[in-house]
Parts: sequence; C-alpha cells; structure tokens
Amino acid sequence: MEKKLSQMKYEEKGRIKEIDQSLRTKVAGMGIREGKQVEMMTKQPIKGPVVVSIDRTNTSLGLGLADKIIVEVEG
Repeated sequence: MEKKLSQMKYEEKGRIKEIDQSLRTKVAGMGIREGKQVEMMTKQPIKGPVVVSIDRTNTSLGLGLADKIIVEVEG
C-alpha cells in the first residue's frame, strides 16, 4: 500500500518509492533516496516535523517535505 511519508503511523515501516523531483537533491544528503527502507519514529502534532529512521540514522523532516515523499508500506 502506498502512502505519503507524512501519513505513516508510529513504528510503521516501508520502502521509499518516489520523491518529488524538486526535492531529490535536497533530501539525498540526508540519506533519503528511492529504494531505501524507512521507519517512522515520531510525529509531532499540529504540522510539526516527523522523525524517520533510515540506515539506523534518525532524520527529522518538515511536514511539507514528508508530504512529497511516497512510501510503499509493509504489511
């Protein structure tokens, strides 16, 4: 099942399927690339950032960025 990274639930895992073209260079430096395994660690309420784990490293992303990343969710 596909969903936006921002829509993932706590501890949900998936594989990054698609990143908006305008963001690819910006998020690549954070280790966020298509095909990478990702796990939702925390979500802050009211349009706050999300924290995801990629390659055993936690990375914080603004909700606007997370809205532009599509994940194929496991399960």
